[in-house]
Amino acid sequence: MEYNVHTLPNGIRLLHVPSASAISHACIIINSGSRDEKSEQSGLAHFIEHLVFKRTEKRNTNQILNRLESVGADLNAYTTKEYTCIHASFLNPYLDRTLELFNDIIFHSTFPEDELEKEKSVILDEIASYLDQPEEAIYDDFEDLVFAGHPLGRNILGTTESVNKLNKKDIKEFIKENYHTDKIVIAVLGNYALNKVVRIGSKHYAEIPANLHIQTRVAPSLVPAVTQTFQKPIQQAHAIMGAQAYSLHHPYKTGLLLLNNLLGGTGMSSILNLQIREKYGIAYTIETGYSPLSDTGIFSLYFGTDKEKVARAWSLILKEFKKIKDNPLSEVQLQKAKNKFIGQIALGEENRIGLIVAMAKSLIDYDNIDSLETVFKKIQDVSTTDMANIANEILDESNLTSLTFYPLG
Repeated sequence: MEYNVHTLPNGIRLLHVPSASAISHACIIINSGSRDEKSEQSGLAHFIEHLVFKRTEKRNTNQILNRLESVGADLNAYTTKEYTCIHASFLNPYLDRTLELFNDIIFHSTFPEDELEKEKSVILDEIASYLDQPEEAIYDDFEDLVFAGHPLGRNILGTTESVNKLNKKDIKEFIKENYHTDKIVIAVLGNYALNKVVRIGSKHYAEIPANLHIQTRVAPSLVPAVTQTFQKPIQQAHAIMGAQAYSLHHPYKTGLLLLNNLLGGTGMSSILNLQIREKYGIAYTIETGYSPLSDTGIFSLYFGTDKEKVARAWSLILKEFKKIKDNPLSEVQLQKAKNKFIGQIALGEENRIGLIVAMAKSLIDYDNIDSLETVFKKIQDVSTTDMANIANEILDESNLTSLTFYPLG
């Protein structure tokens, strides 16, 4: 896909992706997330993401929310362990309005004390709601085991104790220390000429003072695999297994993405879904996931089932792992897996807001954005030997941490 990048003097990059649609999509991505918090400030990055919608130097909450919604646009945000993202979808005439609002909420929020206290209550409710969903909460507990003692193991939402302690001073210091202008991308996908995007982007962002990045992140250490079980007041059992995996920059990243999709990724035809759910009727949900990060990654397998079926499910899953380790994929099997994965990626391009966010992240992570043709070539270049090596490393039972929540009684 065609794209252009313009770098402002302060390091902020403007990403322009032309599109013939009447609908535009834009985002501002900041390479800062929960892993950049101090241990006593858990939940701070997510707290800031909430608060930027509350009050700026010239707008109150209603004015912020209505600035785009009044013209039918959609505005939203999220925080991950490594990013903060504000994004919007809107009709083409409202590009200037959108980029100006991004500027206002990111660089001119005032964080008044009354809003801090109100938003703490909202986030505490969010934490309570999250903990009431064991299929979600188990992932955080699992990551805390895999990344033991490291910021990547902490819950993005924080804890009740840490959120209650957050204050305006924490917010100001975090933004100063982590919102680096050369790690910020403003991306626009829409029916505009490049010079228009540069002109509007420069108008709103060229005067932001430079705050250049200094590497402070520390990669997590590998920790020994553990097996843990807990009883909880739940109806079904929930189980997860996995380990640290390849980073964004590892040569086996594409191969593991492919293996993950083959084992338990998108669709009902994954190996584990066919074998565990369809063949044996065990596990109403079974899926694998792989999230590559800047200096590490995490691979996981999750399933939910009746507590009486957990042991049988683990046995069958490990049997499938052993089969794929001991019996490397044939060229025909691998090509089928590649065709499926490539098709899913191509269809994913139709999600325009997802596409522009992914391109902005790629610019931050790699200083480059691969074309679809390049992405497909990387997938096609994965060999049966690569897949065998990856399977034997990632699915090595001795390295797999497991966590199971059982119903009480």
